[in-house]
Amino acid sequence: MRKLILASCILGLTACSATGESTDTEAAEVANQVPSTINLSGMTNEQAADELYQSLLKANYLVTKVGPNRVAIQIGDQQFVLQASMNEKGVDRILANRFFAVHPQLHGSKELLVTIGQLNQKLNFAKFFIRKNGSIIQVQSSATFVQQIELEELRRFMIWTDEGLRQVGKSFPEQAAELIKPVPVMQHPQDI
Repeated sequence: MRKLILASCILGLTACSATGESTDTEAAEVANQVPSTINLSGMTNEQAADELYQSLLKANYLVTKVGPNRVAIQIGDQQFVLQASMNEKGVDRILANRFFAVHPQLHGSKELLVTIGQLNQKLNFAKFFIRKNGSIIQVQSSATFVQQIELEELRRFMIWTDEGLRQVGKSFPEQAAELIKPVPVMQHPQDI
């Protein structure tokens, strides 16, 4: 009888030990799962950027933090800077920015100012800004969501923005491509 009681105690301890290990393993697997949705409810801009960065990293995107509330990401051949813009009332945005270097001969030119103004009047997929005394053009689009956003939705949004910029580029003379070039933000985060 003693042997039976001893054997059942050992089996009980073994079962408890195995259950504890599997729970720890399961918790680790859940923590390492690739997220499909990012829940950003109740976060500050900085917290949302950290969550965005971690989620994109887990989903195998090439990402880099380039500021307290900004994340650079590579999508295809293009690089974007994503910026969280959280609102206490629940309608939040992720701003997708692209940056373009302007040839020195166009810095501060009236033609550049007029062109940027016309783009802002005619287009609704993004806003165009001139930065650093005319040496940088910033293009900003935004994805609006409530509390959470799907990674696939965010990816498609960036592709849509890129396609809009491609169409804008086709409307300019070919020489414009030599005067305005994308800035590789993942290599030069301090310049943006």
